[in-house]
Amino acid sequence: QARLVPSGGGLVQFGGSLRLSCAASGFTFSNYALTWDRQAPGKQREFVAHITSAGITNYTDPVKDRFTISRDNARKTVYLEMNSLKPEDTGVYYCNANWGTFQYWGQGIQVTVSS
Repeated sequence: QARLVPSGGGLVQFGGSLRLSCAASGFTFSNYALTWDRQAPGKQREFVAHITSAGITNYTDPVKDRFTISRDNARKTVYLEMNSLKPEDTGVYYCNANWGTFQYWGQGIQVTVSS
């Protein structure tokens, strides 16, 4: 059974850092592109960062130069390093794995940035 289990969320002050992890099991992790999305209170879910199976990354503009997505295929884990956090980064963060018609979602994890 495919699973994505996130960890690393929590409460942090403005300007602080957090690293989210999402551990995968039950599928061939290295084949999959990986994405982090987030959903702020009262808003729609939005794209945050993406990494292909080859390691190519892209980001939404508001997080460029602050967030870094990476993957460790040996550990079957995707990471989101978040620096210089702002209150507008508050939300529930979701990891996603996608390969063709196959797609898996992790449960959301809360990130709260206090001003």
